Amino acid sequence: MTPSSIYDVYWAFTAERQAMYNRRIANSTGALTDDPILRAYRFTNAYRAADRVSQYLIKNVQYGAERSSAPQEIFFRTLLFKIFNKIETWELIEAQLGPLSWQSVDLEAVDSLLTWAMERGSRIYSPAYIMPAPRFGALRKHSNHLRLIAAMMEESLPARIERAGSLQAVFELLRAQPGVGNFLAFQYAIDLNYSTMIDFDEADFVVAGPGALDGISKCFAELGGCTPEQIIHHMADVQEQEFERLGLSFGGLFGRRLHPIDCQNLFCEISKYTRISHPHITGLSGRTRIKQMYRRASRMEEVPFFPPKWGLSPNAVVSKSGQIPMLFD
Repeated sequence: MTPSSIYDVYWAFTAERQAMYNRRIANSTGALTDDPILRAYRFTNAYRAADRVSQYLIKNVQYGAERSSAPQEIFFRTLLFKIFNKIETWELIEAQLGPLSWQSVDLEAVDSLLTWAMERGSRIYSPAYIMPAPRFGALRKHSNHLRLIAAMMEESLPARIERAGSLQAVFELLRAQPGVGNFLAFQYAIDLNYSTMIDFDEADFVVAGPGALDGISKCFAELGGCTPEQIIHHMADVQEQEFERLGLSFGGLFGRRLHPIDCQNLFCEISKYTRISHPHITGLSGRTRIKQMYRRASRMEEVPFFPPKWGLSPNAVVSKSGQIPMLFD
């Protein structure tokens, strides 16, 4: 494999994006970064599990104090939340219909509620993922998705996933479902792996999504016969030596290394970042704009929450930072 001029930008972006996160959770009152692109546009965190929607999933949907830890219930809640991938949709359903549980849910009532919300102009899906509609005979996309969830539950998919021997096996079970392709199956497998339902090493398996493929094409002039997934694993393997080589400070997520899922996401983000920093490098997609602008919330609402099995200690947070270095020209 032959790195391009963007390869070092990948590592600098990663270090500064994580530094911004550390400053944010330390409630720094100053600018989180001096990098003009990071200040102007919205990028996900260096670690997928630290993003707002993942944080809500882990803390409120999977590990909430009143939530059942039965595998079928975890599966049901996780898939219902992630198919829409929108906090406001989940909260609307629970506010109107009560706590969500497979044992008590009325999916027809959920369907009617979401139809009502859409008719009043609400967006019930996040724009983060393209969610193809499975073909279950309903007129509306969300109705078909609810029928998909019902079919997965009735076909004992939670039990089969619980018995799976690897993260890849979980991925393959999910990919076999109608309307769930490679990218979504991998994302759902990672989401389920946050919970107590399954517990596989995230380092074992990765799938490169479309954004990651574009980022890889920008970071490497040629792949030397490696698959995109092998490139992603390589990035996870060499992270410490690359940060050291470039003189970048990177302590990880409370000591947790970047895992392949994080390196995959970072390729997506570097694909976006370089549309502005290196517009002459077009990549595979040819996209030239970043759609979402950055808006900083007034304050950090609460201490981050990660799967307890990770053994992280978010309370041991960095102190407020002083001068912030400019990492990008």
